[in-house]
Amino acid sequence: MKTNAASWTIVGQGLAGTCLAWALWRRGVAFTLVDSGVGGSSRIAAGMVNPLTGKNFEPSWRIGEFLPEALEFYAGVEAMIHRKIWHPFPVLRLASSKKEWTKILSKFESPEVAPWVKGIVPCPPSWAGAVEVRGGGRVDTRAFLDGSRDFFERAGHFQVGCVSQESFKSNEIRCEGASGLMTGRYGAARCAKGEILTIRSDHWDAGHIRIGAGGWLVPQGGGIFKVGSTYEWSELDKKPTEKARIRIEEIAHRLGGELYEVTDQEAEVRPILRRSQPLIGPLGDSGWMLNGLGSKGTLYAPGMARRLSDWLVDGTEPEPEVDIRVFLKQSTHDESHGD
Repeated sequence: MKTNAASWTIVGQGLAGTCLAWALWRRGVAFTLVDSGVGGSSRIAAGMVNPLTGKNFEPSWRIGEFLPEALEFYAGVEAMIHRKIWHPFPVLRLASSKKEWTKILSKFESPEVAPWVKGIVPCPPSWAGAVEVRGGGRVDTRAFLDGSRDFFERAGHFQVGCVSQESFKSNEIRCEGASGLMTGRYGAARCAKGEILTIRSDHWDAGHIRIGAGGWLVPQGGGIFKVGSTYEWSELDKKPTEKARIRIEEIAHRLGGELYEVTDQEAEVRPILRRSQPLIGPLGDSGWMLNGLGSKGTLYAPGMARRLSDWLVDGTEPEPEVDIRVFLKQSTHDESHGD
């Protein structure tokens, strides 16, 4: 399936839309990047990449494939916008209980897990165990988005504005994040509100990303850290809450320590269709989409943008598991069978 649009309109300048803009720019394809300027989850994200995630201490989906491509992509953008984007950090995974630590240890010999494990490290007080994970880091999402916007604005590829939600054009590529998913056009969304604290401390470990206690702590430089995060599935607004602040401060206390100052609290909605696995593809005769990055957009957006640009320009279709057509067909099938 090859397209023949003379010029594309990319709707949304979050991680998805910005990565797609770079992919088209590198191929010499005409496009305009349109954004309303109201922000989104990409702008408040900690930008964390953690190779081994979750309670089960397992690799992020296809990380061995997506991470090298993402690192090469960010290095290329850094050279163009003259801003530092990628900050590598080892990840310190902390176990709260003996049961959790036993589970982590049981995964060390797994061929999928072993390449990411650097080794066991001395355990901080009040924790059951600690392991250092290699390959982690953070993307400075604001530097990436702002620097890219400046670049494309100077090149005549950027426009401030809104695009109609009532009708899609065939040359539009929708990269609208949660606001697009919550229209219901892509099936049942699983978006989740998340809140993050920005914290200042001159006493915390700034050499590691720390994971544990149901949360994370990501150094930002200069004694600044982002700590999070919460998941709220029903009230999908962007209002910070006292409940979330209390919860995240509990995480901050466990991962960082007592001596800190909260300087900001932000809330946004994560764009999720199925876990944190993105989808791309055509919407019939109503344009195209790239969405569903969830909480791992910094890892997956570059590779997905490249796949979509290959599809748009060369007609090279991606693997079925990232094709929105396959997803929608399967969703319809599941609904019709009561699954």
